[in-house]
Amino acid sequence: MDLFVVGINHRTASLDIREKAWLSTEEKRRALHHFKEKFFSECFVISTCNRTELYGVIDKTLSQPTDIASYYREIQDVFVGFKNSDSFLKHEHLYSLSAVSAVKHLFRVAAGIDSMVVGDVQILGQIKDDFQLAIEEQTVGTLMHKFLQAALHVGKRVRTETSLMEGAVSVSYAAVEMASKIFDDLSTRKALLVGAGETGELTAKHLTGRGIGELFITNRTREKAEELASTLEGNVVDFESFHSIIPTVDIIISSVNSKEYILTASQIRSALKQRHHSPLFIFDIGVPRNIDPTANDIDNVFLNDMDSLSNVIAQNIHKRHAELPKVNEIVLEEMRNFHQWYKSLQVGPTSISTDFRAMIRS
Repeated sequence: MDLFVVGINHRTASLDIREKAWLSTEEKRRALHHFKEKFFSECFVISTCNRTELYGVIDKTLSQPTDIASYYREIQDVFVGFKNSDSFLKHEHLYSLSAVSAVKHLFRVAAGIDSMVVGDVQILGQIKDDFQLAIEEQTVGTLMHKFLQAALHVGKRVRTETSLMEGAVSVSYAAVEMASKIFDDLSTRKALLVGAGETGELTAKHLTGRGIGELFITNRTREKAEELASTLEGNVVDFESFHSIIPTVDIIISSVNSKEYILTASQIRSALKQRHHSPLFIFDIGVPRNIDPTANDIDNVFLNDMDSLSNVIAQNIHKRHAELPKVNEIVLEEMRNFHQWYKSLQVGPTSISTDFRAMIRS
């Protein structure tokens, strides 16, 4: 039994190519059966916005390749041709790994250190979901099942034993994280989101995830605000009149494209009087800026813009990178554990054992 992985990710292919190569749930089902029938005794597929990867245990009963490199190339050819993707997906976009290198790769993916953003908090759930799909389709057996369980264990250890996944590394998440630190209980607070674009949508989802008490959403195109509000159980406010509810909210997050300030210092000062000078926290994540920066000079107004949020992100990224030695040690320790289990099988070729010993010596 030989483990093998072929795939593309953010390092090898552009977003345009990754989007086209992305597999839906039904496409994953077809891929699992297609590759299992042709090449593997067991296989698993993961497909996200940043990677599409096929893992397999080569089934030596299907064929006896005299040239393993040629055999791997054949798998790559079918991978490129799947979903009629050969018009845009080329061999130079691919990477392929076998035996211990394949083990190390998935463990690093599960640990969140092979992601576009170090410490990716979503990848572990995505692996788990695709693992469950492979179980449902009956394409995983003893080796692949243990392999994926070990990978999930790596990710869980990284979450509990390190700080790799702590701290905001996106503007939208940084804004919500700061709001959470300002208010002990967000469930008693109200927030206004100005702008329902991609950044605004992410921010709204983060706010809802943190249990915001009430969420108001406004957007120049009301339909977009209504669509987002229906998903998150928010309240839609007309863009032309959103100033009227500012005295009632505690947090304002603005992310719109505007040549002029959508909120002036005088408007904020007026709203503050109506709220009896209760503190108002504003996060301006628009480019160019949406809020008059002089508003930060008003007592009880706390205005954060892209610069201040970026400083928080930079500090968090630095902290995450400082955790990498701990994470790498966890990956290596779990590779040793997997290797011990694999040796106990006492079946099949020993390429994993041989490669692992070579890696330890290097």
